[in-house]
Amino acid sequence: MTVTNFPDFISSQAQRLSEATSYQLLEQIQQTPLATPLSATPIPTTYVKQGQGNFPMVLLHGFDSSLMEFRRLMPKLATTTKTWAVDYLGFGFTDRPNNIKITPEAIKTHLYCFWQQFIQRPMVLVGASMGGAAAIDFTLSYPQIVEKLVLIDSAGLSSGPAMGKLMIPPLDRLATAFLRNPKVRQKISENAYYDKGFANKDALYCSMLHLAHPNWSRALISFTKSGGYHFSSQHIAEIKQPTLILWGQQDQILGTKDATNFQEMIPHSKLVWISKSGHVPHLEQADETAQAILEEINN
Repeated sequence: MTVTNFPDFISSQAQRLSEATSYQLLEQIQQTPLATPLSATPIPTTYVKQGQGNFPMVLLHGFDSSLMEFRRLMPKLATTTKTWAVDYLGFGFTDRPNNIKITPEAIKTHLYCFWQQFIQRPMVLVGASMGGAAAIDFTLSYPQIVEKLVLIDSAGLSSGPAMGKLMIPPLDRLATAFLRNPKVRQKISENAYYDKGFANKDALYCSMLHLAHPNWSRALISFTKSGGYHFSSQHIAEIKQPTLILWGQQDQILGTKDATNFQEMIPHSKLVWISKSGHVPHLEQADETAQAILEEINN
């Protein structure tokens, strides 16, 4: 299927997408100049907005990914909920200014400015993988504006990115060059799914579109050098919001131990296992994932 109306900041590789959910979400991506205290000039920030409803919901994608990760889940949530997916600082199609270090603190500041400009009321915050860690960090810092929290196979309890050990010149450039290799990304995609049939060409192209940004490598190096996210049980226990923990039963990326760890640490939490799913149930079992989220927020 040929995409004809995608924005000019999207790589021409988008023409190779074949699934309706992929090119339909791509055509809806918007970019706004977001004013932040991180830079004297606004940061071009990409997002998609769908649906209507009383509770705004914000979706945060995983490491070295983009909001395209929510191409199957977002339309299902938007049937009853005003839903936003945003590319946070240093990732996705959002700009990566040379003068800004990509750290958890900078990501959090950028997200808060996005909330101020677009959301402006308490929200449901949904984070997948590293996006879950970013959501936890945001919730702990701004508890008054997070109504409920949803964690999908969330990072945050393990140590920082393993790539960080390689981020010493010239190994840093070699490490990111490794991640740019289509064969490597295909293998990562296959490991993320329980059903390897989902790791098709469309999934590969979706995972690589954001690599076209000229500062992709620099931003990834900057973030991994920051150490990433790592929360202690004490900090996790400070989450007061009702929290839904969704976890693929066959997660081969993070495993399954942290699912029960999160449940034990977060006082008002509920754990739901997603069957026949790996690390990305929002892509592999979108119907079941959406149903669990909508049931939780409507309680």
